[in-house]
Amino acid sequence: MDCAREKNKVKCTCTYEPCSRKGACCACIEYHRASGELPGCYFSPEAERRYDRSIEYFIRSYKK
Repeated sequence: MDCAREKNKVKCTCTYEPCSRKGACCACIEYHRASGELPGCYFSPEAERRYDRSIEYFIRSYKK
């Protein structure tokens, strides 16, 4: 299957610029799941900038 990496990069909300997985959504999700985290695109813009990808932080950030 072809990855639409360049097309995905346009929509990617992750602000972590040195990320090698930017635009490769399946690789990003796999990486974060293996770490018990969620990718940055799941978070609000303010929450994403903290780089806390934990599921606990995701839940807390949406309860506010």
